[in-house]
Amino acid sequence: MKIVKIIAIVLLVVFVGIQFIPSSRNQSDSVPETDFMLVNDVPENIQNKLQVSCYDCHSNNTQYPWYNKVQPVAWFLEDHIKEGKAELNFNEWDSLSTRRKTSKLRSIIKQIENGEMPLDSYTFIHRDAKFSEAEAEEIINWVTQLKNSL
Repeated sequence: MKIVKIIAIVLLVVFVGIQFIPSSRNQSDSVPETDFMLVNDVPENIQNKLQVSCYDCHSNNTQYPWYNKVQPVAWFLEDHIKEGKAELNFNEWDSLSTRRKTSKLRSIIKQIENGEMPLDSYTFIHRDAKFSEAEAEEIINWVTQLKNSL
């Protein structure tokens, strides 16, 4: 019983200690001119859904939830955001070549069709980020049109 108490105290001290290790934040006060929404004529309903479902991980401005202040959750979120931005950053859209844009749009279509995006781990907490069948179809159709117009 004594060893369990010692382990619990050590774990508590470690948990409290890691709260003082800061994590980087993905927040910006401006929207660059290269942003996907600014350079494309995105319908308002699709624009709203992309903002809610995609921009937290795929832009330079994440709207952080309250639990981002708790470590190690903040580290986990930052890792997801870095991976998401490395794959696609909507704020840097217009800096991509036409070939790269086409590839990204194909990938967006495929991942929405396969239910891979938005991630289940994200929509578990952010229920409003989940695409209904109609929303997914609408976004896929619009993205397909955009891809074909490049």
